[in-house]
Amino acid sequence: MELFAAVDVMGGRAVRLVKGEFGASETFGDPLELAGQFVAAGAPWLHVVDLDAARTGEPVNRGLVLSLVDVAHRAGARVEVGGGLRRREDLDELLAGEVDRVVLGTVAIEDPDLAAQHAARHPGRVAVGFDYRRAQNGALELALRGWTERAALDPAELLAAWADVPLASVVVTAIDRDGTREGPDTEGLSWVLDVTDLDVVASGGVGGASDLSRLARLRSPGKGRSLTGVVVGRALLDGSMGVGEAIAACAASG
Repeated sequence: MELFAAVDVMGGRAVRLVKGEFGASETFGDPLELAGQFVAAGAPWLHVVDLDAARTGEPVNRGLVLSLVDVAHRAGARVEVGGGLRRREDLDELLAGEVDRVVLGTVAIEDPDLAAQHAARHPGRVAVGFDYRRAQNGALELALRGWTERAALDPAELLAAWADVPLASVVVTAIDRDGTREGPDTEGLSWVLDVTDLDVVASGGVGGASDLSRLARLRSPGKGRSLTGVVVGRALLDGSMGVGEAIAACAASG
């Protein structure tokens, strides 16, 4: 299970949201400095999200994002970028700018076929975001446009639409856990692992090494599948866990 160190940018600064609420953000300084620290400590991946673009679709932080890619590559790390990638030209510009992988969110949910076409054009370099909140009955409800809107779409049907698509992964974010360090939603992750055969990357709720060890050992009840990666943000940013400690915990998957 690989570690994806998260760097979320808004207004040119590194921030973290709590449960996807833009009004509950905390600033953590210069994104380039943070990225440099993460990759210098051995992080194999950066997971970069342009939060401004996620809400509006406008790539206002594009220059900063490409600078983050350069920082990572100079240290031998790879980068996946998400947030507001709703136009073909945005996706093509990032991949031409040496981004290793893009993550499609809103456009993938609203137009699964278009996401499949992008993946066919760039096999193994396009991931999709599967961002959800729990409904009162416990069901998974997908969210889009920077988590500000609910998608009236059956999650299982969405994953089935991509069964034979050459996607890099499905990045599964438990919005209600994101930024809280309250622990990941292993039940939701297990459900996704059993519904799809695509690679699954977990995101949301990681508070420390014990959570990562639990995710590394997670096996879905039906198919016995495991996670291929995990996104960690706040626990690295606030010093709850170091990058080296996180990598060691991820290695528990064998």
